[in-house]
Amino acid sequence: MTNHSLWLDGYQKIKKDPIALLSFFVIILYAFLALLCLCGFVGGDFAQVNNQNPYAPPSRDYLFGTDIFGRNVLSRALQGNLIALSVGFISTSIAATIGTSLGAIAGYFGGKIDAFVVWLYTTIDSIPYILLIVAFAFVLGQGLSSVYITLGLTSWVQICRLVRGEFIKQRHHEYVLSAQAIGASSQRQIFRHILPNIMHIVAIQFGLGFVQAIKIEVILSYLGLGVEIGTPSWGMMIDNAKLELAQGVWWNLAAATFFMFFLILSVNLFVDALRDALDPKQHGRA
Repeated sequence: MTNHSLWLDGYQKIKKDPIALLSFFVIILYAFLALLCLCGFVGGDFAQVNNQNPYAPPSRDYLFGTDIFGRNVLSRALQGNLIALSVGFISTSIAATIGTSLGAIAGYFGGKIDAFVVWLYTTIDSIPYILLIVAFAFVLGQGLSSVYITLGLTSWVQICRLVRGEFIKQRHHEYVLSAQAIGASSQRQIFRHILPNIMHIVAIQFGLGFVQAIKIEVILSYLGLGVEIGTPSWGMMIDNAKLELAQGVWWNLAAATFFMFFLILSVNLFVDALRDALDPKQHGRA
């Protein structure tokens, strides 16, 4: 099965899967809300302090109430969505670029290059992941840029390992040997012939990494190692809520977990459906 027909067949299967379609539209909704926040159409009052109205419970005016400073919790949750999507997309793009590039080079050329890449990702993988990202976060400090770099530089191992394995298998296939016979350069063989045929693996790993990046950002922000204090990320909202629950103020925590739950659930369901739809081994198509 060619790469084009694999994607076309996957598209047809996704269209017939109601859970996948619903998950996809929820993801699009989150992206649309993030775009509205970025343009300032919604959530613009997330930093507006109203000391006359602290800890207002959910109402028609404030669907998720207000926090200790009287700030609109819903607006902060919407801004947190923008931050979560940016962290997921940018950091996973960095990780996917590093992992795909190293995996492709190692799998195609083999030899000492392959041995070095395997040593590199084995060494990194031997370090407990949470300790690795915390170490990077301590060195780089707080801030969104630091979160992007921290997650991007620590999350590429799995995709590198998978891409390397696929390149080792694909480089001996007839279409690659034919390209070699007509004098195609190594660069053309990698980017024009082999890589397009394994992009479904990269896409699936990107989705999985996207979810992981969002969860790790929440953990880092909760620990005080993620975004800067005052930034309306979901992790920071959960951190602020840990002392509020004893006072019966639950809506700050509820808003953050509500938005985070449905985004992560939707991405996971869609990635699972995508993985099933793009699996060439199903139905005897291998």
